[in-house]
Amino acid sequence: MKLWSTLNRAIVGWQMIVRGLPGWRSQFTISAAGLATALIIFAFMAFLEIALASMSVGMPGGFGVLASLVVLALPVIALVTTLLSTRNFLKTDVPVLPALVPGVYAMTAFLAFEGLLAMVGGPVVMLAWLAAGYLLFRLARMALDWTVGVAVGFAVLTVVLLVAVRLALYMLTNAIP
Repeated sequence: MKLWSTLNRAIVGWQMIVRGLPGWRSQFTISAAGLATALIIFAFMAFLEIALASMSVGMPGGFGVLASLVVLALPVIALVTTLLSTRNFLKTDVPVLPALVPGVYAMTAFLAFEGLLAMVGGPVVMLAWLAAGYLLFRLARMALDWTVGVAVGFAVLTVVLLVAVRLALYMLTNAIP
C-alpha cells in the first residue's frame, strides 16, 4: 500500500504548496527515485484514462496505446520543457528536481481533472487549464523562489505549450486523409 501512502503525501504536499506553508518538501521524495515513482503513477493514470476512454469501442492495439500514452504525456513534456527553458533564460543554476517531482503529481491531477471535465463538455476543459496554471504558479513560487512575474510567465508558457502542441497534433491527424 505504498502507492496510497505516496499519493496521500503528494496531496498533503500540494495542499501545503497552495497554502504557502513551509515544510511541503518533506511530503515528497525529492530524488531520482521520487521522480521515477511520480512518473510511474502518471503513466498508470494515463493508461487508466486510455482504458476508460476506449470502453465503448475496445482497447486499442499496442501501437495505439503507445501513441495515446505519448499524447497523454504532453503535460509532463511541457512542464519539463518550460522548466528547463525558464531556468536557462534566467541563467540560474537552481535545481529543478524540487519542482519537477511535485510538478509531475500536479500534471497527474491535471490529467484526471481534464479527463473528467472533457466528459462534461468541451469549453469546461478550460477550467483544468486554469487550475494547472495556478498550481504551476504556486510551484514556481514555492519550489524555485521565482518572482511573481517569472512564476506567472512560467505557468502561462507551460499551459500555452501544452494546449498548442495538442491542437497542432489534432490538426495534423485530421489533415491526413
